[in-house]
Amino acid sequence: MRESTSGDGRGGAARGALFDFSGTLFRIESAESWLRAAVEATGAALAGEDLARRARALEEAGALPGGAPAGAVPEELAEVWAARDRTAELHRAAYTGLARQVPLPHPELYDALYARHQQPAAWRPYPDAAAVLRELRRRGVRIAVVSNIGWDLRPVFRAHGLDPLVDAYTLSCEHGAQKPDPRLFLAACDALSLAPHETVMVGDDRRADAGAAAVGCRVRLVDHLPVERRPDGLRGVLELFPDRAGTG
Repeated sequence: MRESTSGDGRGGAARGALFDFSGTLFRIESAESWLRAAVEATGAALAGEDLARRARALEEAGALPGGAPAGAVPEELAEVWAARDRTAELHRAAYTGLARQVPLPHPELYDALYARHQQPAAWRPYPDAAAVLRELRRRGVRIAVVSNIGWDLRPVFRAHGLDPLVDAYTLSCEHGAQKPDPRLFLAACDALSLAPHETVMVGDDRRADAGAAAVGCRVRLVDHLPVERRPDGLRGVLELFPDRAGTG
């Protein structure tokens, strides 16, 4: 876990935690698993090394939401890509547009790929996510999820049993603004009835998530790694929230 960055410099214990979704609490499945699920959903004829090769090409194109970042975005998609998390329509257009840069044998696969990444089965929580959220809740910390995303992620949290541990969701597509826009962080703080300096933003993106410092939130960054390679990357967050009960 990377160092905490102070917001407006005010002291006092934090009372709220703002968590990013993808790469922080959850991780998307591999590109190969993603493509295989879409193939199975459509009955397309694609398997073996051919499937693996096309999955690698999709990943290199940045077509998997939550996966590897896009390298060179085609000029015709640049405007949509820059605003992709502001609305559901832009999000779909951006990611299906990138996917279409990779030839696939069946046209229906592009829509199936987009639909697959919205399913709870496509996401895995990091190993320590539930324990950290549960411990924060026990300590009386208010929790919000603040995500740049083009669809409602609440079903993912419900399916994995984490929804009861979240007090509020602040999603870019529901506010028409995407991190690091201050409006999204302020909306999350308002949802928790806390001032920014009373909160910590936990995320994996130095630009998007660390933008919370501009409104006065403290920031703690974690590494965007596969689930298997980050078993306890969130536990350091607990250091920022004293256990007043003296048991944790």
